Amino acid sequence: MRLTTKGRFAVTAMIDLALREHTGPVALAAISARQQISLSYLEQLFGKLRRSELVESTRGPGGGYSLGRKSDDITVADIIVAVDEPIDATGCSGKENCMGDDTGKCMTHDLWASLNKKMIEYLDSISLRKLVDEQLAKGISIEEAPIKRAISSAPVVKPIKITAPNSVFALGNAFNK
Repeated sequence: MRLTTKGRFAVTAMIDLALREHTGPVALAAISARQQISLSYLEQLFGKLRRSELVESTRGPGGGYSLGRKSDDITVADIIVAVDEPIDATGCSGKENCMGDDTGKCMTHDLWASLNKKMIEYLDSISLRKLVDEQLAKGISIEEAPIKRAISSAPVVKPIKITAPNSVFALGNAFNK
């Protein structure tokens, strides 16, 4: 079995998101910049993660993604399965008759099927919270959330001093002075 970039990037992005879960929704552009993952690729991954209810999206200014469940309740296996990452070491994708209808299974089928089971058990035993705690123990620094400034609710009123005449009569009086 080979874990592709899809699975690795999904797990990395979820760790980044979980590290910042207390600051509110996290923009994919911020994760993209921090983890150096293509923004369009992250959008595809997070669409799948959202459909699997591992993340929730918030629209609008100050929007982004937040965890759909507690980080204790999300496992690495959940993330990998959500992004359609195959966890299969068999050459036949787990088919019982990989050698044909008459022949049945290949000689090593049970070996690779057993490995699949162990891999899934292992990935299912690691929670997102555990990965976050490991990063915090390593001393990763989490920047403070930037202050989100919305458009001012009260317009700034500055008096305008008019020095030009505002009518034909005032214009005429300006020349008579």
